[in-house]
Amino acid sequence: MRFAAIETSTEWCSLALWNGGEITALERRAGNRHSELALPMLERLMAASALSLAQLDAIAFGAGPGSFTGLRIACGLTQGLALGRGVPVLGISTLEALAQESGAARVVTCLDARMREVYYAALEKRGARWQEVIAAQCIAPQAAPRPPGEGWVGCGSGFAVYGNLGMSNVLPQVHPTALAVAELAAPRLAAGEGVDAAAALPVYVRDKIALTMEEQKR
Repeated sequence: MRFAAIETSTEWCSLALWNGGEITALERRAGNRHSELALPMLERLMAASALSLAQLDAIAFGAGPGSFTGLRIACGLTQGLALGRGVPVLGISTLEALAQESGAARVVTCLDARMREVYYAALEKRGARWQEVIAAQCIAPQAAPRPPGEGWVGCGSGFAVYGNLGMSNVLPQVHPTALAVAELAAPRLAAGEGVDAAAALPVYVRDKIALTMEEQKR
């Protein structure tokens, strides 16, 4: 099986290629240039493996939550690549990819969501899958619930912006990557969990994209 993975939900533009169990990846800080960088980066990966886009069997993408623009870019590129080739697609939770990237087994994921909120969840690795202990939500960081038990590691940009939020072990520099998306997608695609490209949708978690003027004043 060969498939591409796309992750553009944060300031990083991240692409990966799964080729029969081997993964190659590229990523760079993109600012707001994800749309111009993503496809050329994928083409570089394909060329380095002597493959063409026509040889892909599926496309996986970071479905969110995250930057609204970044999620639309990943979803749109995924659909554009898949529709013309009739291959399935699979959306992977950005927070699961963040947990996967951490290397820990119990992870509190916390991404800066702007507007004094974070995208937050607590995930525990059970076998090959991540299970939600605290469901994904958009919440004020001070109000975020703490998961039960010990051994939790905090990961994500929310900790860089708002501090450790009462946790003793945080890794604010860890971010979701296409490599992590590929690792999570491979067994699910092999199990037939891919869907038609037209069914690919971002997972925003929050509908609101800006503060009102009154909220800004407060």
